Amino acid sequence: MTETAAAQDLLQSTKDGVLSLTLNRPQVLNALTHPMLETLMASLKKAEKDAAVRVVVLSAAGRAFCAGADLGDLKKGYEAGNAPSLGTELRGWFNPLIAQIRSMEKPVVCAVNGIAAGAGASLALACDIKICGEKAKFMLAFVQVGLAPDSGISHSIVRTMGLSKALEHAWTARGIHADQALACGLVNQVVPAEELEKATHRQVEALLKAPPRAVALTKRLLNRAQSTTFEEQMEYEAQIQEVLGKTKDHLEGVTAFLEGRPPAFKGE
Repeated sequence: MTETAAAQDLLQSTKDGVLSLTLNRPQVLNALTHPMLETLMASLKKAEKDAAVRVVVLSAAGRAFCAGADLGDLKKGYEAGNAPSLGTELRGWFNPLIAQIRSMEKPVVCAVNGIAAGAGASLALACDIKICGEKAKFMLAFVQVGLAPDSGISHSIVRTMGLSKALEHAWTARGIHADQALACGLVNQVVPAEELEKATHRQVEALLKAPPRAVALTKRLLNRAQSTTFEEQMEYEAQIQEVLGKTKDHLEGVTAFLEGRPPAFKGE
């Protein structure tokens, strides 16, 4: 695939502090190719270091969000009669991307317009805020090709749905509809399909008004909370507050509260 073709498959634009990334292979339900994954990774790494980018929005063109990995990248291995090393595939392409989304200290908002299957579901659910159209659906389709859930989704579904429900959906590939995903905490909001863009914009606007350093360290703090004891987490909270308490944005927030006006945070 040429560089131009790869760019067409992942549309990018930056405006007013927002990096918009759009999966753009609607004819194949936005199945992920290696060049798309590579471009996504590079864009996220660049955004992480770019002070002009405050929020990342991931969306998709067409009627689906993402059907998962494009098996065309592995076709030659299967044609030879021996399955390629899927562990190598995950470690080299998918896991680093999911880890980047989870670890970068800028909000990643995902607008899920339709079906998100396999690694496509993993990608969507790795994002910080998930806003779904009412027809969105998540499918753990791995079992349909003789595989188990991957790209981090086994971690998220057990912690949100519980073990029994997670096993049910992983074993049967039965879709998790948007309203069900909302009820169990997998996603943040479900709206009519025609309101998805507006709802995403409202969420982004709220994030842009928040103090950037506090947003970043809050993500770090809550990520850490998944693997620490209560006592360890309280100590880490104290460390984070020690840092944030010395920022100009903290002083602005307190001053604005005392003066009865909206705060004007500048990321300082």
